[in-house]
Amino acid sequence: MSPRVVVIGGGLAGITAAIALAEAGAQVTLLEARPRLGGATCSFSRDGLTVDTGQHVYLGCCSAYRGLLEQLGMTAHAPLQDRFDVTVLAPASSGGATPLAPRRGRLRRTALPGPLHMLPALARYPFLSLAERAVVSRPALAMRFVDPAKPAVDEQRFGDWLAARGQNDRARRALWDLFTVSALNIHGDDASLSLAATVVKTGLLGKNSAADIGVPALPLGELHGDAAATVLAKLGARVLLGAKVSAIDPASASPADPSGPRFLVRLARGADDESLPAEIPADAVVLAVPHEMAARLIPPGALPEATVAGWAGLGASPIVNVHVIYDRKVTDLPFAAAVDSPVQWVFDRTRISGLDRLSDPTSAAQYLAISLSAADEYVDVPAAQLREQFVPALAELFPAAREAQVTEFFVTRERRATFRQAPGTAKLRPPAATNLAGLVLAGAWTATGWPDTMEGAVRSGLSAAIELRKTGLSAGPNGPPTTSTTIGRRQ
Repeated sequence: MSPRVVVIGGGLAGITAAIALAEAGAQVTLLEARPRLGGATCSFSRDGLTVDTGQHVYLGCCSAYRGLLEQLGMTAHAPLQDRFDVTVLAPASSGGATPLAPRRGRLRRTALPGPLHMLPALARYPFLSLAERAVVSRPALAMRFVDPAKPAVDEQRFGDWLAARGQNDRARRALWDLFTVSALNIHGDDASLSLAATVVKTGLLGKNSAADIGVPALPLGELHGDAAATVLAKLGARVLLGAKVSAIDPASASPADPSGPRFLVRLARGADDESLPAEIPADAVVLAVPHEMAARLIPPGALPEATVAGWAGLGASPIVNVHVIYDRKVTDLPFAAAVDSPVQWVFDRTRISGLDRLSDPTSAAQYLAISLSAADEYVDVPAAQLREQFVPALAELFPAAREAQVTEFFVTRERRATFRQAPGTAKLRPPAATNLAGLVLAGAWTATGWPDTMEGAVRSGLSAAIELRKTGLSAGPNGPPTTSTTIGRRQ
């Protein structure tokens, strides 16, 4: 018989592991507590609009995530830029009686090989002085000798490391934060040097195409969740939504049934709820849930108590999304970054949300979404106060917004969007393997060597599938075994 594998958690990590194991011939059951797949990358409907839970983009260097998109048949729906190209906006220095146009810069790479491809753009970057631009290359050159895998590197703050190499507060805020705050979801100075080095070395100092930005052209619910459900159904996997797991119990071996399951996965359900099974037997389990939940579900003895307790040290960092709908078009930019403004990144969501199909064709309404990473100062602020701050902030960046009417304003909050990617967290992130054969961990919070991103989540799912292959799971009657190398080809 094919091995029975239960994957707990329907985010990108669980989806990736489920597809890889189903392709390898396992009988896969994917359990997701929410009513939809996708985890933190999903969508919901609000007054006819499709709203994503966050403004997620990826880079050309995200090979594992790009591999998942290919498997889902979604590559064409999340296109990459031809070249890294970001417009950076800032409010005018002073307005006087008449508002001035915002300051504007552009970071666009050339066709030169990395790391030379960004030098012309940095040399013209208007938000740094000539003296500040002259020393930008110092940390870039020094970064080549930073090994993110070394424990001592993970103990350092990125801000301290930059300051020691000539980067003053202005340079760190106006340049380096553009890349690290959104990627690591923590204030740039407070980030782990190890994780920041992974971002900078891979995305900015590697191949010249590594930082090219990919932006979804479909709602995340369609791009990930719906597409994954279709693929898994074709592979014969079973997907149970609204299935909350209450326990993972190692099964006692029975001499009468040596082929019995290794685990019993128990579901929480009401006394009269017969839509879900009370328990699911499994030969292997992939635990692909957030780290706090993993600590509650992992069976005793699977890992040392100190290891499990250490996960609490990973903490959490929030992301807040501010959604503003205008009665007219206020910008032609698909997205932009901002400095000297509370706005960090802003995206045009008009088409992807369906607003262009809902609104009066003569009105040309526009929907902008502001993404605020490391949003500790905003996560508990009422929407009315955020409106008072961010509507004027957008008007400083987009002059046409000064005359436009805001027809709708709302806020979405991801209080525990990522773990807190601060110094000292590398030693708290566990590998996929546990002490119980057949039980593995997955999730962007595990030891992937990457930040807590979509790429990290997909890599963790692949690592979990590879680890299960090492335990001797056979492919069964569906075909020859898939090797670890084949499962991991996208890492």
